[in-house]
Amino acid sequence: MMLKRISTPNILTGLRILLIPVLVIVFYTAPSEWRYLASAGVFSLAAITDWLDGYLARKWGQLTPFGAFLDPVADKLIVAVALVLLVELHASALLAVPAVVIVGREIVVSALREWMAHYSEMRSVAVSFVGKIKTVFQMAAIIILLGVGPEKTDAMIGGYLMLYMAAGLTLWSMYGYLKLAWPDLSSGMKND
Repeated sequence: MMLKRISTPNILTGLRILLIPVLVIVFYTAPSEWRYLASAGVFSLAAITDWLDGYLARKWGQLTPFGAFLDPVADKLIVAVALVLLVELHASALLAVPAVVIVGREIVVSALREWMAHYSEMRSVAVSFVGKIKTVFQMAAIIILLGVGPEKTDAMIGGYLMLYMAAGLTLWSMYGYLKLAWPDLSSGMKND
């Protein structure tokens, strides 16, 4: 039995997952004079693969169930790992709050999608435009904050502001998902 050929978009998604330990290793072991820029470079490469795999899958008609499963997992993993690294680096509640909102939302929305796949009439919800804008702010903020390190600079303040914008958009998009699922969710409460 021959293995099916793995599509280029799925290879890019796999690369994004492989970049997670690379990001951690670079963050902790690179020489201090370039560790922050190198970490930002690794994360930037991951962000580029996030955009490129989706673009190529749509353009080449290579949308697969495996890719639909793995792509969001890869995105959530690398973002969560980067946010954990940043919270440790900055050791600040100002950074921890949006990081917790972003990671918490991902857990809630993942659970909601799982629930909808089993119990809802809708079965799935497409990524919203707000979610796409959130991703842009989130990725840019993480790249900036990784690149500048813990030094208080205008760039760091800009990164914080972008992360708060991403957290706000995160809550907005979560509200949209919950609103769509609410009729099914609330009908289950009536039967309990």
